[in-house]
Amino acid sequence: MLKEMFKKTTDLSSEKKQAKYEKKIKKTLDEPAVPDGLFTKCQSCGNAIYTEDMISNNYICPKCKSYFRIGPRVRISMVVDKGSFVEMFQNLPVSDPLAFPGYKKKVARLKEVTNLDEAVITGVGKINGFPVAIGVMSSEFLMGSMGEVVGEKITRLVEHATAEKLPIVLFCCSGGARMQEGIISLMQMAKTSQALKKHDEAGLLYVSVLTDPTTGGVTASFAMLGDVILAEPGALIGFAGPRVIEQTIGQKLPEGFQRSEFLLQHGLIDKIVERKNLRHILYMLIRSSQAK
Repeated sequence: MLKEMFKKTTDLSSEKKQAKYEKKIKKTLDEPAVPDGLFTKCQSCGNAIYTEDMISNNYICPKCKSYFRIGPRVRISMVVDKGSFVEMFQNLPVSDPLAFPGYKKKVARLKEVTNLDEAVITGVGKINGFPVAIGVMSSEFLMGSMGEVVGEKITRLVEHATAEKLPIVLFCCSGGARMQEGIISLMQMAKTSQALKKHDEAGLLYVSVLTDPTTGGVTASFAMLGDVILAEPGALIGFAGPRVIEQTIGQKLPEGFQRSEFLLQHGLIDKIVERKNLRHILYMLIRSSQAK
């Protein structure tokens, strides 16, 4: 009797599972299929927007106008003449001076996922026919943090630009110095700065473009050394983050503190440029420098 009772219970449970599964399948068939990547959620307003609309709008939310972070290759395609960019200083060996646990594996994994060799792409290209040395940092690669390889790539780019008498455009985006490399990462601040000093002494143009976010050791070095410092709207720019500052001083910060609009108002940057106008502004600056 007990055997029969348990048998019935098992059968009933199986029937319920089957019915639930069939219901789920029916619901899936009845609902319209939404392909992956068709919509993108805006992190500022929370709205779901057509990905194609976002791309055609220069990766800007058409509803709230906030800027999406974009990868370095997309950035390069927006700025330089088609087919003119030549990447340089690739695949430099990864530094691990502290033998930081798991660091090399994390870097190797990021190389696979992002298809980047480090947190910056460097090379030469043309903007409306004018040659330019260009570097673009990536938030996708350890938040654009600056370690030895990043510093070395930027320094080599600057030295190449000085030797070839080229203007430089650096798109900055970083969480700061890379903690996994300790003091070696901080040394990149001085190394990149001295290279830019020689470039400046040669009478050549350096344009720094600050994007969201530009913080830490990058802000304290090459990001703020431009002859002209541009920024995208709403970009977070500073050394320590707003929350760290508030916790340190025990005070509420002003509205919009460390955003590009706040910095422009206080004279720390020269101009805020919308993404759609950036290529033209860079062209005008480079052309003017060549006319001297």
